[in-house]
Amino acid sequence: MEISVLGGRVCARCGDPFPEADAVAGAGICRACRMVPPDFERAVAYGPYEERMRAAIHALKYNGMHPAARRLGAMLAAAIAKLAGEAPNNLLVIPVPLHRTKQADRGFNQARLLAAMALRALARSHPEWKLTLAPSTLMRLRATGTQAGLTPRQRRMNVRGAFQVANPTAVTGRHVLLVDDILTTGATARAAARTLKQAGAATVWVATLARVGRTELHGERERRNQSAAGTPKPVQFAGAQRLSDFS
Repeated sequence: MEISVLGGRVCARCGDPFPEADAVAGAGICRACRMVPPDFERAVAYGPYEERMRAAIHALKYNGMHPAARRLGAMLAAAIAKLAGEAPNNLLVIPVPLHRTKQADRGFNQARLLAAMALRALARSHPEWKLTLAPSTLMRLRATGTQAGLTPRQRRMNVRGAFQVANPTAVTGRHVLLVDDILTTGATARAAARTLKQAGAATVWVATLARVGRTELHGERERRNQSAAGTPKPVQFAGAQRLSDFS
């Protein structure tokens, strides 16, 4: 299965697609990152959050189709590999945590599952890397509401002060790779990276499966609003979108 990767000019910091004129004016850095530089060095993603990628992520997160994690983990590994030669080879890999109530309700943290699968793939493709999975290092202090459907400002407020490092000595002086399934405005990644840097992390890098560009965010909110107005339907795989494509 192939999902098209992000094309065109993207921000060298957060990976968000932006107009060519803005790229020239900002030397490859988007306006948001120029105005408020994030605490992470760079964010990479495998591809855009659309069509088959969206269906696969939803199947894993909401329908509990764990076999999809193997293929998605390999895609996440490909995204992480984009950092080769730029990020340090010795990285502490921290999945973005769920609050304990949400994890209990869902039964698992998709970011942790995807990170484990990605590290398994990277052990074969990049055996020289020393990647250590540390799923309990970062905690989510409060049950933040879903980010879906929120404006960029609402997303920032939603995750402000939401994270804490369980043991700061575990990250002091370490290079951290923060892993999640989707990056939209970057509010969650920024908040988590800020917490890790304040705890003493040397650098923070971000890798996700999918990227929703800020220019696409309005359309995504519209789709969710339309879906909420109707009867929710389970994810269906047909033809090339069968679950076997992700296992």
